[in-house]
Amino acid sequence: MHVHPVDSPHAAVVLGHGAGGGVESPDLVGAASAALAAGMSVALVEQPYRVAGRKSPAPAHQLDAAWTAVVSQLPFGDLPLVAGGRSSGARVACRTAADVGAAAVLCLAFPLHPPGKGDDPAKSRLPELEAVQAPVLVVQGERDPFGMPPPGRMRTVTVIPGTHSLRNRGAVEAAVAEWLPRVVKS
Repeated sequence: MHVHPVDSPHAAVVLGHGAGGGVESPDLVGAASAALAAGMSVALVEQPYRVAGRKSPAPAHQLDAAWTAVVSQLPFGDLPLVAGGRSSGARVACRTAADVGAAAVLCLAFPLHPPGKGDDPAKSRLPELEAVQAPVLVVQGERDPFGMPPPGRMRTVTVIPGTHSLRNRGAVEAAVAEWLPRVVKS
């Protein structure tokens, strides 16, 4: 984990990477920057398969177990926690939100379904989003081949220019900067 503390934080944001990338992706950097500017400490978490140098992600239950173990060890005490990540990391954050006590969930490029499988309800990952019982922000590229999640009762979807890669760091940062203070009060 890469911890970026701030003086007198009023919340903590923990973010995980996508299946094929690391914590240096532009969208994660933008989200982390927005959180730091809002007075929130940040931890960027690398999954064990990446630390070991492997490119293929572990099965979901292993990703979730590793995430939960790391989050429980973070040095943030009882600060309100915003859990999140990009793509696969967003799915992990959704599946484990209740287990880690997340006050909110931040999803960057949530992969609603595999590319080309949007018509197959069995391939939908919407139930992972629907299961979260906390405010959720989904920042999605307007041309994301993994689909566009719908807004929900506690779910805001912000569409920005781009695809699944969300390389527009500034647009991600702006979307997160606008949402974070509303869901985590200082």
